[in-house]
Amino acid sequence: MDPTELYKKIHKIELKTKSLSHEWFSGQYHSAFKGRGMSFSEVRAYQYGDDVRNIDWNVTARMNTPHIKVYEEERELNLTILVDVSGSSMFNTGSLSKKEFIASLTATLAFSAVENNDSVGVIFFSDKIESVIPYGKSHKQVMRIIKEVLTLQPSSKGSDINKALEYYLQYRKQRSVCFLISDFRCKDYERSVRVTSSKHDLIGMQIFDQGEREIPDIGLIPASDPETGEFIWLDTSDSHVRSQYRNSFDQQTNRFKEVFKKYGSDFIQMNTKESYVKSLVKFFQSRNV
Repeated sequence: MDPTELYKKIHKIELKTKSLSHEWFSGQYHSAFKGRGMSFSEVRAYQYGDDVRNIDWNVTARMNTPHIKVYEEERELNLTILVDVSGSSMFNTGSLSKKEFIASLTATLAFSAVENNDSVGVIFFSDKIESVIPYGKSHKQVMRIIKEVLTLQPSSKGSDINKALEYYLQYRKQRSVCFLISDFRCKDYERSVRVTSSKHDLIGMQIFDQGEREIPDIGLIPASDPETGEFIWLDTSDSHVRSQYRNSFDQQTNRFKEVFKKYGSDFIQMNTKESYVKSLVKFFQSRNV
């Protein structure tokens, strides 16, 4: 991608996601992810409608007029986004690639955090840690995240969610909100999900292209696994082959949902051919009931 095209793409994603965050998600984000509690801010004169339970009786007696204690939320939250950049993240059959979809999604989450004065950092992983963007809470931080999602070239094609979560547990000791974005094609990540869910607010996001679930009837085609490089021929005219292809994907999806549900973590499934906005709205609303 040449620099001019990259700049246009980054700018387009910036404008769209900043607007989405401001109009839709920053308030929902604030409600969904609570701070550590309430801290004393100030004492001021009582106003009609104030909660009488907050009256400061000592100051009221001294001033001879009602005064109340004002509290504000202690947030100091950190949002961490773990992004799977393995070979399968390059798969796409539609006009929008997984990379562009994930760039917009992460930017929306990041802008929502920054607008609430929360820090956001990103860990990119394959079957190893590829890149880390330290925590920050500025507009430039979000721009850096968008650019990194679009341009990062991983050194490995494999995927290891265990390794990513183990690194995150060492990297972030204090409790934080963590979105894990992957297609969850790898196996045996249950233990790491269990440990991470007990220490952090973990949300799994399965991002997939429709072509990873449904294969069209187009005859004999060459196919290779984007992560292992294994090469095979698929006879897509065979309904049994198409059914196996779909069942394999559904089994992976069901496993993803079962693991996250088992340990009390939220999970979201997103198709790159559909807008992520509806899924995010539904998720935030479920957190606010």
